[in-house]
Amino acid sequence: MTTIGVEEEYLLVDPVMGFPVPLADKVRMAAGLEPLVADQELQGELLQAQVEVATPVCDCLEEVAGHLLRLRHGAGTAAEAHGCRIAACGTPPLRGDHPVAVTDEARYRAMLAQAPQLVAEQLINGMHVHVAVPSRAVGVQVLNRIRPWLPTLTAMSANSPLWDGHDTGFASWRTVIFSRWPVSGVPPYFQDEADYDRRVHQLVESGLISDTGQLYWQARLSERYPTVEVRCLDVQLRVDDAVMFAGLARALVETALAEATAGSPAPDCAPELLQAGMWHAARHGLSDTLIDPSGSRRRAGDVLCQLLLHVAPALDAAGDAREVTGLIHRLLQHGTGADRQRAALAAGGPEAALDLITSESTTP
Repeated sequence: MTTIGVEEEYLLVDPVMGFPVPLADKVRMAAGLEPLVADQELQGELLQAQVEVATPVCDCLEEVAGHLLRLRHGAGTAAEAHGCRIAACGTPPLRGDHPVAVTDEARYRAMLAQAPQLVAEQLINGMHVHVAVPSRAVGVQVLNRIRPWLPTLTAMSANSPLWDGHDTGFASWRTVIFSRWPVSGVPPYFQDEADYDRRVHQLVESGLISDTGQLYWQARLSERYPTVEVRCLDVQLRVDDAVMFAGLARALVETALAEATAGSPAPDCAPELLQAGMWHAARHGLSDTLIDPSGSRRRAGDVLCQLLLHVAPALDAAGDAREVTGLIHRLLQHGTGADRQRAALAAGGPEAALDLITSESTTP
């Protein structure tokens, strides 16, 4: 079975005021003393109010769930030791009056010089799923086949509706913020591995991006691991929703691998339609329509059923069908993280939304 790994980013917030707090270094040091967190499993991020965790390589969703729950509890305990809490949300409900300091690393300082306002507003947290592929050449074929489904995954994972204490009107405001970097959004179609490498090399050599880490496509080849990295997802409120997306990402990659092996042509999707479909998904989440891989506008629930049919053989082969299908049905019944944040905001303001986020962040 294809292996998977998951990375999650969290905010560190003041439990009383709700503002992001620049305590990542202290939380990392405290986490290093925790028996729950191994060395290098918790790292800093661009801004000092963010931390990132990474699971080991996993063979099954049960492993993913166990590691994510362990890492969230470890990070949460370390945060509480320094008077803050972790918040598994794509954007902070409240930001405060002062920008959060950048982590003191050369790469991050260069990004600050390149785009100071973008960095100041980069208080966004995603979930990245790494799925193993046999080679980079095959990985490019996989990218070409999963790209039409990225707007659907974005809509399903929407968990960032709030910004500066108000509802942005977008289910995934994180997606909009991230789209402002030079290389972002749905990846283009690539002819082959050589085409991918040539175009990436040209971007770096031109100086438009400083390194391949600034390839902010919503799916890409990993430079560190032999994987395709699905990056379009907001970090999830709950561990079990994160597990659902790990299972879906693996099933999409395995379905693409089977199609490539069979010689089936990759879908021919116009880039402007995918870009607009991604914006539409970020705007509405699952509360409206979605653009399916054929370019048709359909009810969100119908597109999710289409996705399940598309990946059903891969889910069955992995033994994930029952769990992933059940979680998708729950998602359709109870809504996305964005829906739940909005309900909390309407009931009790930003403080209630923050209470929801911080309490759910360490819930199985």
